[in-house]
Amino acid sequence: MSSLRSLFVVCVVGLLAGLAGASEKPWIEVRSPHFRVLTDSSAGDARHVAHEFEQMRAVLAAEFPKFRLETGAPLLIFAVRDEASAKRLAPNLWKIKGAKPAGFFQHGWEKRFALVRLDQIQPGAYQVVYHEYTHTVLHANFRWLPTWLDEGMAEFYGNTRFEHDKIVIGAPSLRFNRLQGPGALIPIDTLLAVNQRSPYYHDEDKVDRFYAESWALVHFLELSPGMINSGKLSQFNSLLQQGMEQKKAFQQVYGDTATLQKNFERYVDRLAVAAAVFPNPPKIEEKDFSSRTLSMAETETELGGYHLWSRDYTDARPLLERAVEDDPKLGVAHENMGFLNFNEGKDKEALAEFSQAYDLDPTLYLSLFYKTMLSPVAHSDAVADQANLHDALLKTLDLNRQFAPAYIELSRMDLRQGKTSDAFAVSRRAEQLEPSRAGYHIWSGQILLRMNRATDASDFARFVAERWVGSDHNEAVELWNRIPAGQRGPGDPLNFEVPKDTQTATGQLRSVTCDKDKGLALTVEQENQTLTFRVKGGFAAGFSDTIWYGEDHYNVCYHNEGFRTLIRYKPPADNSYAGEIAEFEIRDDPPAVPETPASASTPKSH
Repeated sequence: MSSLRSLFVVCVVGLLAGLAGASEKPWIEVRSPHFRVLTDSSAGDARHVAHEFEQMRAVLAAEFPKFRLETGAPLLIFAVRDEASAKRLAPNLWKIKGAKPAGFFQHGWEKRFALVRLDQIQPGAYQVVYHEYTHTVLHANFRWLPTWLDEGMAEFYGNTRFEHDKIVIGAPSLRFNRLQGPGALIPIDTLLAVNQRSPYYHDEDKVDRFYAESWALVHFLELSPGMINSGKLSQFNSLLQQGMEQKKAFQQVYGDTATLQKNFERYVDRLAVAAAVFPNPPKIEEKDFSSRTLSMAETETELGGYHLWSRDYTDARPLLERAVEDDPKLGVAHENMGFLNFNEGKDKEALAEFSQAYDLDPTLYLSLFYKTMLSPVAHSDAVADQANLHDALLKTLDLNRQFAPAYIELSRMDLRQGKTSDAFAVSRRAEQLEPSRAGYHIWSGQILLRMNRATDASDFARFVAERWVGSDHNEAVELWNRIPAGQRGPGDPLNFEVPKDTQTATGQLRSVTCDKDKGLALTVEQENQTLTFRVKGGFAAGFSDTIWYGEDHYNVCYHNEGFRTLIRYKPPADNSYAGEIAEFEIRDDPPAVPETPASASTPKSH
């Protein structure tokens, strides 16, 4: 999951327009042991949806008994009654020619959402939703997966079928017919090399083949004769997580790819594919799921929050304002208003809302975290302020033990105090919770370098640089370049990914201007020079995963001042500015080494 993204991705709006009409009456909430479903239909319909999600979770629990299935970002499911209701939630999806989705999934670092249509309850209708849900579980347990395996496993489990008395795993992908015919298959060696920049992952005429074959290869490695119950795919995954290069690990487990290719082609050419059948998990009874009708304020808050995390602030505001008016004592409504203000750069108003939200409801860990990080104690060197910061971060983690950003902030505070050993231990905990965030591995590597464990730091830098692209890759290369050449460990030199025909400026970001007419401008201080760069067309923006407000609330227009910034630019059209931005990357560097370290003990291993 790369931090590199275009402005058009960072500033997505309008996916969920039209919710005002959907909130004319209160929605119903159903809770199962592990899921929460909101519906504008009946409690019975919502119970059915919750039951199927429980079945999906049970499949993953059975297939991966050592996996962590819950993350720091809770999943909220919206079960809408029909196409018209879904269209009011996501009108832009219906603007795509031929698109009438039965459901979709929205990833996030703090919250996740799924939407399913109740008028599409037939086998395979929610494949996309279960595909993405599988991704969340995989990414919570693996440091990194090659793209084909990540997508192939999500397709394999996303196509699970739930029947009255059984669960079918390995049902054919809807893309299966793309694999039929001479020359339809991508060579396995090519498939293994696909990454986020590959045409197979983006080009319209290739992406279906890639997804279909990724599904088929996982199916072959899991269920074909000679592979089923062999444990080989688990062995391969284990080697990947240990840091072995993918091709070497694949050959070690499966042997020569040319021989495997022939067997794979014969498997795909069969008219039928195998499937695994499981009994329905016991003790999951729909009648046991609790239900209640939300208040009008709660409904408006939930729907407004959906807008909010979709960056549709225009439609979020009236819903949230009505929620606060309808129930001024509803803490989560004030929390969402806090995020709305924060995302619009109104930090003073955001702090007031987060503070009020936490006062009203002390279980709101996000309000506690954001009010803490927006307060002066977050940056103070005073002993009392640092103690208060430490206590607030621990209280946040008491409320949500899996909220990784709080661990990163604890690690940062330990570094400010010279406690490198403690900082490293806490950083490793954050890595364990969110192993797919490249920046967390880089943060641990930076601490290792400060602990004079340069070769270990090099291993962390190389692991990220060889597997991620864009801003994450470049940040890892920066770390690697800081390590003395003789201590970098084995391997080829690492190089930056830089847009063609660009130059690079590096400095502290002094200001960001977002003007509807003039566009985006960044001003940096570089070696006592003040340079302003402008955007004249498309560009990409990346940022460190360790920035405290994370991906859900990152905005190129706000909260970037003061960070070290790399700007890749082309010559300007005139002399009024320094260059035209092709991409920029915001860096969250560790704090400076304190003059008198409180403790700098170095552990022997990690």
